[in-house]
Amino acid sequence: MHRLLLLGCLWLLAAPPASSIFQRPTGTPAPLRLQYLLEPLHSTVHTQRGATATLPCVLRALPRNYRVKWSKVEPANYRENIIIITNGLYHKNYGPLSPRVRLRHSHRYDASLTITNVALEDEGRYRCQLVNGLEDESVSLTLHLEGIVFPYQPSNGRYKFNYHEAKRACEQQDSRLATYQQLYKAWTEGLDWCNAGWILDGTVHYPIINSREPCGGRLLLPGVRTYGARDKQKDRFDAFCFTSALQGQVYFIRGHLNFKEAGQACRNHGAAIAKVGQLYSAWKFSQLDRCDGGWLADGSVRYPITTPRERCGGLPDPGVRSFGFPSKEMRTYGTYCFVGK
Repeated sequence: MHRLLLLGCLWLLAAPPASSIFQRPTGTPAPLRLQYLLEPLHSTVHTQRGATATLPCVLRALPRNYRVKWSKVEPANYRENIIIITNGLYHKNYGPLSPRVRLRHSHRYDASLTITNVALEDEGRYRCQLVNGLEDESVSLTLHLEGIVFPYQPSNGRYKFNYHEAKRACEQQDSRLATYQQLYKAWTEGLDWCNAGWILDGTVHYPIINSREPCGGRLLLPGVRTYGARDKQKDRFDAFCFTSALQGQVYFIRGHLNFKEAGQACRNHGAAIAKVGQLYSAWKFSQLDRCDGGWLADGSVRYPITTPRERCGGLPDPGVRSFGFPSKEMRTYGTYCFVGK
């Protein structure tokens, strides 16, 4: 009995803390303890397009001859793009983010990164790395934009985009290809779409709330169904686009206009015909609610509904309804215009 108790005590002395037993799989090396960098209180920073956001990175001590390097991890090509490097006295900016980033530097231990006029492409994972010879260490943070995901297909029907065309189509509609996390969140909030679409990392998915025969069958559980990684040049699908808050306003002009007249009507008011992403953003963030179909920049006709009612499509849920891509010569609809701030 005494021998068993002794063995048990020896095991307890040799065992790692309970948290590491449950958090780290067998065979995975223990994470290195941070010596110079403080763990951020919150690893995710929430913001919106057009705002100013700060990603925290604070040192607990200043080693000799150190540098701090900020980089962004790009999911589409699995690369890290350097943003800024500092030695505490001087710094140098790199890449397309260069004009909009600076170090907060509120005290000499502060190496936090501030991004002004946050853009859609700024969302993602960032790394603050202390470069100090053999003692390099880093912390990772995520910049999360509040926004909305919407499915998109061109006027000539579904499954027409390869990856690069899908990426360009979203950008042309004031949005960008959604990440998997954005698509998954949209599914949890009710996005139900039977057509598969590209997302930013080059994989293809579709979100299903109501299981049904044309969408994988009734026996499959709801979820984000996946086709996995596909050939970015040859394979063709729709796109899932993501947009965030607008720096401007979307409004409706009533009339019986063809597509060309719709564009001119917006220009007469000092505005531009709205893009699909701008209409979704106005619906999501400004609660734009109109029962009138209106032309958009891609030649589609849509209208935003925040309060569902019988005479506005008859569907029970809020959303942006679509009449598809009617003939551009039709004089049936008004137009949605966008004016920037």
